[in-house]
Amino acid sequence: MTTRRSVLIVLYEGVQSLDVAGPLEVFKGAANAVGDPDAYRVRTASVDGRPVRTHSGLGLMPDAALGDCAPPDLLLVPGGLCTREQDPRLVAWLRATGSLAGRRVSVCTGAFLLAAAGLLDGRRATTHWAYCDDFAERYPSVRLEAEPIFIRDGDVATSAGVTAGIDLALALVEEDHGRRTALAVARHLVVFLRRPGNQRQFSAHLAAQTADRPRLRDVQHWIAEHPADDLSVEALAARANLSPRHFARAFHTEVGTTPGRYVEQVRLEAARRMLEDTADGVAEVSRACGYGTPEAMRRAFVRTLGTAPAEYRRRFRPALPTP
Repeated sequence: MTTRRSVLIVLYEGVQSLDVAGPLEVFKGAANAVGDPDAYRVRTASVDGRPVRTHSGLGLMPDAALGDCAPPDLLLVPGGLCTREQDPRLVAWLRATGSLAGRRVSVCTGAFLLAAAGLLDGRRATTHWAYCDDFAERYPSVRLEAEPIFIRDGDVATSAGVTAGIDLALALVEEDHGRRTALAVARHLVVFLRRPGNQRQFSAHLAAQTADRPRLRDVQHWIAEHPADDLSVEALAARANLSPRHFARAFHTEVGTTPGRYVEQVRLEAARRMLEDTADGVAEVSRACGYGTPEAMRRAFVRTLGTAPAEYRRRFRPALPTP
């Protein structure tokens, strides 16, 4: 018999609608639909029980007032632009009652509210990359980590921007009901059950800028689609119909990094995906991603990720569901 877990999602003026809707759909819309219909009892609540308007203008009707809610098994605090200017009533409730929840979870800048209530003191935590500097200055007692998409520290979990809240919710479903149910939920929502919490918030393509010039953008696309090809400055410059010197200078100006560094990032990301998503051997992955030899790929992994490819696969490749 499945244990029914209570989930309480906090609402407030200016909340980010997707920070609410993403986890809500994971727990209530999908987990209860594909698994046990009584797996989660999900409620929403605002400070006074009144409707709130999200940052995008969407109106949300809460189920209750926070003062009428008992500490839930899982308390979820979504983000919003106003989380850095907190409602003192909400912070007081989080400090007094939210602290008694079985698990406390934040999405995006919801971490500011948990921190303001003292619920992250001495904990590892993350938040949206754009607000990490502000967060670190405000809450020096929190062990902030800017790169992971989500972090678990005991009974507290924090996540980065919008979609990372879905990743974290899926991880919690897997913890509660097993991988098969979490995978079914992911399939139901047409999202991946593949992102480990300490995956970086940025892929190589998000971390770098997109070039203004079409020829340089075409080169960026070529690099991503052909990591095993000759991606030397000379070869890429020829593809852009520029001299190597002109190409290197223009690429650095428009993309924000050197061609060589960009190629390294793309190859590493391609190798990580293959290790996570395929059963190909390390030697095959190294060739497919342009490293040439397993040793060259191992050095790149250790230098950038602090772990060897085989260990990375062991830690992050999803277990195959049992038939």
